[in-house]
Amino acid sequence: MASSLDATPDRQLVFSGMEAFRRGKIQESIEKFDASVPPGSKAYLWQRGISYYYNDQFELGSQQFRDDVLRSPLDVEEIVWDIACLLRMDNTRFPPPTMMSLPPGRKDRRPIMSTVYSLFRGEATEHDLADAGHKGGPTEEFYSLFYLGLFNEARGDITKAETYMTATLRSTYAKAVGSRDYMVDCAKVHCQLRHWRA
Repeated sequence: MASSLDATPDRQLVFSGMEAFRRGKIQESIEKFDASVPPGSKAYLWQRGISYYYNDQFELGSQQFRDDVLRSPLDVEEIVWDIACLLRMDNTRFPPPTMMSLPPGRKDRRPIMSTVYSLFRGEATEHDLADAGHKGGPTEEFYSLFYLGLFNEARGDITKAETYMTATLRSTYAKAVGSRDYMVDCAKVHCQLRHWRA
């Protein structure tokens, strides 16, 4: 008999939650994600963690990402979002002393995400990530801008966060090949909730 830890989310309800999120209905998206798994389940559900972030429920977001990393220890983006949640709870301590890390000797196969990871851990600079984005293609440019925006918001620099995040929506990736990427949806919702215009 499977435990609640091993529960598999109901895919249709997850899709419904993602659609609610895309419409900026953050609380509704959380309710859909919650309904997709048995009560108390720690099912892998990174989308719920992102909704918690945008609902200012940073402790719950952090816990969701940490539960997810137990199942997928090489997922850099889960670790990065957890650090963002930790910083939104207390941005006076950077890097956060309780942040997670990749297993020793492992790294993300995507060069841009390796730099994102290093930035959020205090091991790289904003310039390093911006430079990596400029040297890459449209995908790398988008992800560098997105995570520079998230990083600056988490650190409390809202002016820079707005500059970077609105730039993501003007990027080639967001307007074309990546338009169906959930991270593009995140950028749109991010700007919508903060009343930032691209």
